[in-house]
Amino acid sequence: MKNKKINFQKIKTRYSLVLIMIIFMGICSLANENFLTVNNLVNVLRQQSVIVIIALGEMLLVIGGMIDLSAGSVVALSGIMSITAYKAVPNLFIAFAVAIAVAMVCNLFNAMMVSFFKVPAFIATLASMTTARGLALWYTNGQNVYGLGDYVVIGQGDIFGIPIPIIIMLIVALIIHYLTIHTRLGRSIYAVGGNSNAAIASGINVKAVQIKTYLTHGVLVGIAAVVYMSRINGGLPNGGQGFEMDALTAAIIGGTSFTGGIGTALGAVIGAYVVGFLNNIMNLISVNSYVQQVVRGLIIAFAVIWDIYVKEKRSTRKLKIKKNK
Repeated sequence: MKNKKINFQKIKTRYSLVLIMIIFMGICSLANENFLTVNNLVNVLRQQSVIVIIALGEMLLVIGGMIDLSAGSVVALSGIMSITAYKAVPNLFIAFAVAIAVAMVCNLFNAMMVSFFKVPAFIATLASMTTARGLALWYTNGQNVYGLGDYVVIGQGDIFGIPIPIIIMLIVALIIHYLTIHTRLGRSIYAVGGNSNAAIASGINVKAVQIKTYLTHGVLVGIAAVVYMSRINGGLPNGGQGFEMDALTAAIIGGTSFTGGIGTALGAVIGAYVVGFLNNIMNLISVNSYVQQVVRGLIIAFAVIWDIYVKEKRSTRKLKIKKNK
């Protein structure tokens, strides 16, 4: 009986987010009959693929006790540089490589500011956000870039009927899941975010972990930039605004703790789609756009409050266990 109870608890913990997603989708289907149509669901999956990819990177950073507020601006900058490279040499591999390289350089700057100069991640990435956006606007003179040619295949094409953005998102999610569970870097990120002093005492190079985490996030932002720009069929220097907040919201809703040390790839994916389906159902039932902003703001507030509540509850349990011993 004891083993069965333990197994039930594991199942409850592991799949509670999936259950919440199913219930949420059921409620949305009752609100509008078009919600569960194949075209609508595929459309949401495709649109949110960019946020999912960025959310996976934000999840890694938050788990490690860091954050990135520059993701949206870096999406714009790296996406535009990717398009420029593709126009010069029409090769999608080179286009991806350029986007990833630019995003990694931006995140290396973030990492150096945080790890070597001890600048709070919030301030460091806020500076990067402004800088990257300024560079994107300066390079394009504030004008959108069009005439992408076959570049749009990444965001608008499909393979065997499955949209390419969804395929890319799934591959990225599986890789990040593997990284967090089965690699030394993944375990180190959890350790650094959980207790940096304990991580140092156990021989973990905190600076190296921070740099690698930011660089990994940079790779994901670069990939997201190509998917985004190719999907909207243009290089927008003002594009990607608010992506970092959407991604952070997705990670927190998915169970990533703002205090670090806790989070999963599956949670980030589900969190992103909860936000995506919420936006979708509000559009389907014609909720005022200003009201939608209010709802999204309240969701962020609730997610943070819930995170604090869960963290305090967990700490109380640990104290009780220690006293009983």
